[in-house]
Amino acid sequence: MDFKIAVFNAARDGNLTRLKVYLHSWRSMDDLNMLVGAKVGGTTPLVIACRNGHYDVAEYLIERCKADIEQPGSVTFDGETIEGAPPLWCAAAAGHLPLVRLLVRAGANVNSTTRTHSTPLRAACFDGHYDIVKFLVENGADIEIANRHGHTCLMIACYKGHIKIAKYLLSLNADVNRKSVKGNTALHDCAESGSLHILKMLLGHGATMDVDSYGMTPLLAASVTGHTHIVEHLISVEYGLVTRQQRIDALELLGATYVDKRRDMVGALALWKRAMDDRFPADGSEPIPKPKDVPRIEAYDFAVEPSDSQQLEEILADPDAMRMQALVIRERILGPAHPDTSYYVRYRGAVYADAGRFARCRQLWHHALDMQRAVLPPLSPLTQSSLYSFAELFSYMQLEHGRPSTRGRIVPPVTIDDVEPVFKKALSEIDRGMEMLDVTKFSIDREQTLTTLQRVLVISLQLATVMSKLLAEPDCTEDTVRRIHKQVYSLVKLDIKVRQGRSALHVACSGGNSSTSRGAWLSAPADAAPASAALVALMLRLGAPPDARDAAGNTPLHLAAKLNPCPAEVVRELLAHGAHIDTVNYDGETPAEILKTSQQNIATMVNPLRYTTLKCLAARTVKNYRLPYRHVVPQCLHSTIITH
Repeated sequence: MDFKIAVFNAARDGNLTRLKVYLHSWRSMDDLNMLVGAKVGGTTPLVIACRNGHYDVAEYLIERCKADIEQPGSVTFDGETIEGAPPLWCAAAAGHLPLVRLLVRAGANVNSTTRTHSTPLRAACFDGHYDIVKFLVENGADIEIANRHGHTCLMIACYKGHIKIAKYLLSLNADVNRKSVKGNTALHDCAESGSLHILKMLLGHGATMDVDSYGMTPLLAASVTGHTHIVEHLISVEYGLVTRQQRIDALELLGATYVDKRRDMVGALALWKRAMDDRFPADGSEPIPKPKDVPRIEAYDFAVEPSDSQQLEEILADPDAMRMQALVIRERILGPAHPDTSYYVRYRGAVYADAGRFARCRQLWHHALDMQRAVLPPLSPLTQSSLYSFAELFSYMQLEHGRPSTRGRIVPPVTIDDVEPVFKKALSEIDRGMEMLDVTKFSIDREQTLTTLQRVLVISLQLATVMSKLLAEPDCTEDTVRRIHKQVYSLVKLDIKVRQGRSALHVACSGGNSSTSRGAWLSAPADAAPASAALVALMLRLGAPPDARDAAGNTPLHLAAKLNPCPAEVVRELLAHGAHIDTVNYDGETPAEILKTSQQNIATMVNPLRYTTLKCLAARTVKNYRLPYRHVVPQCLHSTIITH
């Protein structure tokens, strides 16, 4: 029996009787400490007992077994894994007050933190465990310790809408105007969550209208999230919290939110009219006309914002014009750097795609992608997501060409004119990522960069797969062939190396199945591209080396052989272009052996003898019988012997 797992399972299930049986069989204190402190799945028995609220188990482990009350572990809350969580943090987060008391009484550090610098107090604030919050504070918990993002206990209580906890923290003089790493305050969090009661409390304790790193005030944050009651309270004239211009911006931005989130065109128009009346007041005050230097954007149908109430009325009859107004207003007020600006452009494009209006979708998505690449760092998750949406859209169009879409429109064909501009932007993003990799020194940052670089490479390969399928279409012209070859050659020429030292061909040969589904236009990038024989053949013809090795000595053929089911056409293409079926990786495996051990029917896929040369057999004989060859065989053949 594995006593380590048995002890852990008993603690997890709260079975004290079974736990005692397992632990009493060990007389040595050292062995007992080893079992009690051992981790299963990154978690100790005490951590899992505290997470699951098993008081008697935790008490036994602490008082009789002398378990380390500070030893952290990994726990899961709401599907998210928390790394480095001490037992007290787990008990506080899960709302087990008796366990919190037990641990504090045993001497647990009330200000211990997880790997992300979250304290037990912050964990209790997150889920609204008021009694635990009060107990921890009374026993020395510091209310101002922030997590790695700079979010304090007050901020999270405001964001989650826990009125009683927020009121308690304010009574302890919590810093209402403290800023997080991104510059937001508790007032921002409250405005986003929509709690008017907490908002009034914050204002009563001196909260100010600061801006975050995106230039957003709490007022604009409420407008973006659509909390009308928060906006109305903040712009009330009697409070004097905002300027006239800020009030106008808030109303116009709230109107844009009504269009995109609520689909309420009439409500949006009413808000925009109020803003227009504020711009041109009847009392003769100085007017504040709309800015005249706002560029007219093709993706928005060159929409111009109305300059008076009559023009506003006219656009209500045109739903598309209203939607474009919302995008224009959001970009003007929030700017291209704000995530919501590009998100709603992409969202509107996705709506058009679902309606079968693919050209409008592509136009908007290109604008969003261009904005992101202009203001975001290389390999940004937002940029990845935009590129991936294009890849999914093109794959869907190629699969469904000629069939009716959701709204009955016939899905048009994908052309090289559609894919080429996106592919160029994807390769440009890879170029930027490789430059960033060159200056990344620390191993953790380098590994993270390699991971994100691989995701962009996968998306590029998905786009290249779409282009490679165009070559097989009967109406494919010489110009299309030339352009596709040029683009895929550009990818091959990059000679990129991503995680585990894999080349672009490695990644192309190691993917799974495509997961394209109608309507999933805003999904996150995948980590593996579908293995496509057409793309692999094209890459090989354009110079991708079939014998390249990754960090484990695998060739692309090794990786293709490991797939289940194995893509037979990919294997044949690799072999036809010079890949060796008997090349040995660093674990001593050949592709032929991998295919046999994975119960693949290699005989129906390829004939190994057809791809085994006399040179291969001779090299294997030299290696198998450990024959000396250094000064016997010509130098040019040494690499052949080594690879076999």
